[in-house]
Amino acid sequence: MDKRTLSERDICTKFITPALVTAGWNITTQIREEVSFTKGRIIVRGKMVSRGEGKRADYILSAKPNIPIAIIEAKDNKQPVGGGMQQALGYAETLDIPFVFSSNGDGFVFHDRTGASSEVEQTLEMDEFPSPQELWHRYKVWKGLTDAEEKIALQDYHDDGSGKEPRYYQVNAINKTMEAIAKGQDRVLLVMATGTGKTYTAFQIIWRFRNAFPGKRVLFLGSGPIDLFGGS
Repeated sequence: MDKRTLSERDICTKFITPALVTAGWNITTQIREEVSFTKGRIIVRGKMVSRGEGKRADYILSAKPNIPIAIIEAKDNKQPVGGGMQQALGYAETLDIPFVFSSNGDGFVFHDRTGASSEVEQTLEMDEFPSPQELWHRYKVWKGLTDAEEKIALQDYHDDGSGKEPRYYQVNAINKTMEAIAKGQDRVLLVMATGTGKTYTAFQIIWRFRNAFPGKRVLFLGSGPIDLFGGS
């Protein structure tokens, strides 16, 4: 098989995904492909309104659903192995993801945004992709999470079965809040604009907090109508 004749999607299907599964990543709960996380900017030209191209990650890898720790940008084999790195780094900054990879099916370039590694960037063979346990251990060290704090930070999100998922900035806010709570911080301030889903974000924090600390009571104060699953 000549890899150079394959499309980017073929490279993903035939080489990248199998490498992830071999490394121990669960294809159902930890691997997401072609993840759109922005809808694109609204462009107004006179009376014409259109939407620009949204951002889409080829792969997002999570320790658990909605706890992302790695991103992979894939390129076809005509591109160098690190050809997607700059694009992936931009996505990783937006999504607050520490571990960034680029691949063309020949190998991976791994960039560690935590600053904790002796090498910020290194090249890996296809069979050297880190396991979920390895990347989560790196994440724990970077965040300074103890085993007890880890259990709080990894509490499940609420899933009502409707398929509704939090937006990427809600995930960032919820996860950072839970990590702060895990470390014993008793004052956490989140500032969110109108229409960004403040109530839904608060609900997910409360849900995870209650599961982490059974029996604890939560007082929620809000103004106006409350729709836990809407955009208020």
